[in-house]
Amino acid sequence: MPMADGERVNDTGVTVAMLGPLEVRRDGVSIHLANGRVRTLLAVLAMSAGDTVPMQRLALALWGEDLPVNVRRSVQTLVTRLRRALGSQVVRSLPEGYRLDIDPDRVDVLRFQRMLNEAARAQDAAQERLLLGEALALWRGSPYESIDSDLLRTAESAYLVEAYLSAVERRIDLDLSEGCHHELVPELKRLTELHPLRESLWARLLVALGRCRRPAEGLASYERLRRLLADELGTEPSVELRRLHSLLLRPQTM
Repeated sequence: MPMADGERVNDTGVTVAMLGPLEVRRDGVSIHLANGRVRTLLAVLAMSAGDTVPMQRLALALWGEDLPVNVRRSVQTLVTRLRRALGSQVVRSLPEGYRLDIDPDRVDVLRFQRMLNEAARAQDAAQERLLLGEALALWRGSPYESIDSDLLRTAESAYLVEAYLSAVERRIDLDLSEGCHHELVPELKRLTELHPLRESLWARLLVALGRCRRPAEGLASYERLRRLLADELGTEPSVELRRLHSLLLRPQTM
């Protein structure tokens, strides 16, 4: 893959998976990184695979505000450990920081984001559904699950989870448009259990139940959500959910 400075990323055979517990492989062989800060260093570099990561960003991810006395030397020590595990050519030193010299498509987070972008530009629903399915299949758990970094496990993780849920909802919309409401009900019930305050998932559940001619179940789901929102947030269901509730009272209209 071309670099900004005209170089090319070498095919080092290294893959990094962070959409779940950290998994690192080289030529298909699993590599175990025991040190927590070495794992964090790899994660931050992998998020910008092929690009240089400034020393300041590395330090913030590794130590937060509690920086060591000599940041540069401490980072260099961790880089040395990472090179021992991955190979000396995988992590490049540059004047402004370090670069993980692997193809971005070998990092599941970056591959996921690329596939979502491709799905958004898809020419038809079938292609979009295929790309979304492949992107969602990369997820094995919570992002950065075994990475001990507040920077990654808060802002970065929240962004990825939102992108994941939006992609799930878009795939569900495509399935609903194909009349797959019966198959979607179990999945939507599971998703609303996992994300009970995400009203957009409940809305899709009500649509699926209405189309399955299960209005009583849909009304019960709406009432459960209404109580949950009142208890947890002190709010009422959205306008869209109230509209769907009205339709469930007249199921022949759904």
